[in-house]
Amino acid sequence: MRIDKFLKVSRLLKRREVAKELCLEGDILLNGKAAKPMSEVDEGDEIKLRLGRHDLVVKVEKVVPFASKESASQMYTLISDTVVVQ
Repeated sequence: MRIDKFLKVSRLLKRREVAKELCLEGDILLNGKAAKPMSEVDEGDEIKLRLGRHDLVVKVEKVVPFASKESASQMYTLISDTVVVQ
């Protein structure tokens, strides 16, 4: 599954277009490398997102094409959520 779609389905981001923009700006890393919107996500991958002042690191647990609001949080495990003070 593409990373932009995964971020939307897992509800880490609200819109796929936002995920695409963050990828193009270099704010999303997949396994330590800059992710492109079309980068493929597999189970066990680590995603690092910079959202404003927050740096989120999540591990991909499941990759499913559709998820309900309740099951979306089971698609990933939150490893860390740090606030960057500037």
